[in-house]
Amino acid sequence: MTLATLAIAAVALSAIALEAARYFGLLPGVSPALPIAALAIAGIPLVLRTLYGIVHGRFAADIVASLAIVTAFALMQPVAGLVVVLMQSGGELLERHAEGRASRAVRALEEAAPRFAHRLIAGGVEEVAVESVRAGDELLVWPGEMIPCDATVVGGASHLDTSSITGEPLPRSIGPGAHVLSGSFNQEAPLTLRATAPAAESQYARIVELVRNAQASRAPLHRLADRYAVWFTPITLAVAAVGYAASGDPLRILSVLVVATPCPLILAVPVAIIGGVNRAARRGIIVRNGTALEQVGGVDVAVFDKTGTLTIGRPRVARVVPAARQGEAQLLRLAAAVEHHSSHLLARTVVEEAVRDGSALPEATHVVEAPGRGVRGIVEGHALVIGSQEYVADAIHGAAELESLIRPGVLTASIGLDGRAGGIIEFEDRIRAEARESLAELARLGVRRTLLLTGDSQSNASAVGGALGIPEALGDLLAEDKVEVVRRLGAEGARVLMIGDGTNDAPALEHALVGVAIAPREAAITAETADIVLLADDLRLLPAAIEIGRRSLRIARQSIWVGLGLSGVAMIVAAAGHIPPTVGAVLQELIDVAVIVNALRSARDPLTAAVTPPPVLSPVPEAARTPS
Repeated sequence: MTLATLAIAAVALSAIALEAARYFGLLPGVSPALPIAALAIAGIPLVLRTLYGIVHGRFAADIVASLAIVTAFALMQPVAGLVVVLMQSGGELLERHAEGRASRAVRALEEAAPRFAHRLIAGGVEEVAVESVRAGDELLVWPGEMIPCDATVVGGASHLDTSSITGEPLPRSIGPGAHVLSGSFNQEAPLTLRATAPAAESQYARIVELVRNAQASRAPLHRLADRYAVWFTPITLAVAAVGYAASGDPLRILSVLVVATPCPLILAVPVAIIGGVNRAARRGIIVRNGTALEQVGGVDVAVFDKTGTLTIGRPRVARVVPAARQGEAQLLRLAAAVEHHSSHLLARTVVEEAVRDGSALPEATHVVEAPGRGVRGIVEGHALVIGSQEYVADAIHGAAELESLIRPGVLTASIGLDGRAGGIIEFEDRIRAEARESLAELARLGVRRTLLLTGDSQSNASAVGGALGIPEALGDLLAEDKVEVVRRLGAEGARVLMIGDGTNDAPALEHALVGVAIAPREAAITAETADIVLLADDLRLLPAAIEIGRRSLRIARQSIWVGLGLSGVAMIVAAAGHIPPTVGAVLQELIDVAVIVNALRSARDPLTAAVTPPPVLSPVPEAARTPS
C-alpha cells in the first residue's frame, strides 16, 4: 500500500512539473494530453479506494478530494486535479509513517513456546513433539526448560520461575503434589510431572489464544479527520451546488471542490501526530502508531500490574531477625558466605545485601546445595544451613523457636546455626519511589479510576494498593482474569489504559483501549503487544505520554479549524466566480502550508517544560514498603 501511494504521488508531482514547464515554454514538445493521462493514472486508484470505503460505510475526508479529481478530469483541468492527488497521497504517506509497524506479539509468544517434551516410557525417556502429550503422560523436565503443559509434580523438588504466567519474579518452591502451569521455567533440579492437560489446553496456550483473539476482534478506529468530514462534506457540496445554480458554469463546481478539498483534514492530523510521536520518542516513550497517540489523551481509567510496574519487581532483604547469640549483621554475613555458592535468586539477594557496605565475605567450606530446598556449609567454624523452613527444621534442634519468628504471608529464608535456630531473613518487593507522584499526576490529567491487578496474593495486592491509595486491588489473577476485568471496564464505557511488564499482561494490554509496556524485560512480547512502550523504568513517563497525546490532538484540532475556516471563506469566493480552479489549487496549497506549520508545533516541547526542572525522586517511607 505504501509503495503504491508513493508511486501515485510521484506520478502527480512529475506531471505537475511537466505541465508547468510546458506552460512556460520550457518543453514545447510535451503533449497537452500527458497531464490528463497522468491524472487518470494517479487519480483512479484514489477514487476507487474512496468508493470502496463508501460501499463499506466509511464516510471519510477524502470524498471531496475524489469528487474534485473526477470533476477536474471531466472538465479537462488536469493541474487542479493533480494537485489534489498529490496532497491526498502525501497525507496518506504521512499517516502510514505515523502508524508504524504492526504488532508481532502472537508470533513472539509462539516462538517462545516449547517444541518438544521428554516423555517417560518403560525403559527410558523419549523426546516427542509437545502436541503429542496427553493428560496422564509422565514427563521429565530438566533445569532451564519450560514446563510444556499443565501438570502435577510426582517426583523431585525445585524452584519455578513463574514470571511469564503470574508476573511475579520471586521463584516458587515446588515438590511432589504441587500443581504447575505451562510457561513456567524449571530452575534447579529435574522434575517428574504427570500432565493434567495437553499443551493446546494449558495455561501458556491460553495466553497465546487470548492475544490472538484480542488482535482479531479489535474494531477499526475512525480517523479524527473522518469525524470532521461527516459535516464538512455536505456543506461543500451545498456551496458548489449554489454556485452552479447561480451561474450555470461547471467550472465553479470544480473551483469550490478544489479550494474545499480537505487537505487540512488530510494533513493536519498526521503531521501533528508524527510531531507528537517524535516528541514522545525524545522522552523515551515509543508510540507504535498514530491511533495510540490519539487514544491515550482520552483515557479515564488506568489499570496497573503490580510487580515490576508499581513495584520494583526485584526482591530485597527487608530485615534480618536473629534467634539468639548472633547480631543481625553477623548473621547476614555468615548466611551470605554460604549463599555465595548458590545461583538461586534469593541467594544472590542475600549476598548483595551483605556486601552493600563494601565488606568482604568470609570463606565457606564443605558447601552442599539441595536444589530447590537450601544450602549448608561451614563458615568461621560455624555449621550453617539456610533455605526453606522444612529444610532447616530437619537439620536443627528447636525448630519451634524458628517457626515462631516467621510471619504469615512474608517470603522468608530460615537459618540454622550450629544445630540450633539461628534466625530468619525476610524479603520484600519495594514500591517505586515515583509511584505516588505518577498516580497523583494521572488524577490531575482526568484519570478518574485506578485499579491494581496482579498474580500475587490478595494480601500483598491489598497492601500495595493501600500504600498507594488504590482501593481496587485484585490479587491471585491469571492472564484471563485480567482480560475479563479490562473487558468489563470497556463494556461499562470506560476508556481503559492498561500498563504492565510481563508476558501474562500481554492479553490484557491487547484488550485495553491503550496498552502500555514499561521497560519490558521479557523477549519483547509485552512490547510487541503494547501500543506504547516506556523505555525507561520510570512511571512518570506514563502521565507524560498522556500529556503529549492531549497536546498533539489539541494542535491537530486547532490546525483543522484554522484550515477549514480558511477553506470555507475560499469556497464562498470561488462559488461567486472569483477564483479559477488552478488558482484555487494554489490557494489551497497556501492554506496547507499554514496548517502544516501550525501542526508541526506538536513536535516541540512547551516552553514551561523546557524551563521546569524534573521532579526529584523521594525515598519511599518505611511504612509503605510492603512484602510481595
